Amino acid sequence: MKIVVLSGSPQKHGSSNMLAEQFIKGAREVGNTVSVVDAAHANVRPCTGCVRCGYGGPCAQEDDMGSDIGATGGIKAELLGADMAVFVTPLYYFGMSAQLKTVIDRFCAFNGDIQRKHMKSALISVAWNADDRTFEALEAHYKTLVRYLNFKDMGTVLGKGCGTPDMTARSRYMTAAYEFGKSLKNV
Repeated sequence: MKIVVLSGSPQKHGSSNMLAEQFIKGAREVGNTVSVVDAAHANVRPCTGCVRCGYGGPCAQEDDMGSDIGATGGIKAELLGADMAVFVTPLYYFGMSAQLKTVIDRFCAFNGDIQRKHMKSALISVAWNADDRTFEALEAHYKTLVRYLNFKDMGTVLGKGCGTPDMTARSRYMTAAYEFGKSLKNV
């Protein structure tokens, strides 16, 4: 299976990317191909709502999302070439990072292409907080995306109490992310 990891953390060596690395390690060990899109550092401008794409593309903007017009690369091509999308983000004010949200907002120019693929998906996130309600809003948003984009949710790793890389390294979530990746053999 081809998996694309969309990393929305501005901290390249931060907690959410630590969990993503463990997930990737496990997924590769069982034969999956994994590519990583650094959404946090990509040149992706916010959707302007111009609707020139007609919700079917191409987007009027030319940046790292890629284009429909003869483009062979870009985030769009990575996503549409994959069987599974993994959304990786730190929890910022009960939601995903602005960087990841910007990339997801730009999906509107090719929603139909995504919906027809019936891809698999997963969510990996970390938060400083450890209470039971920490991830409620992010989980609700993710579940809505899954439903809207016709994804099949394969699961989540939600690292509560992972506010620093040291906290994350000592947490049970490192193993959970690795085991989650390994569970995707022959899926």
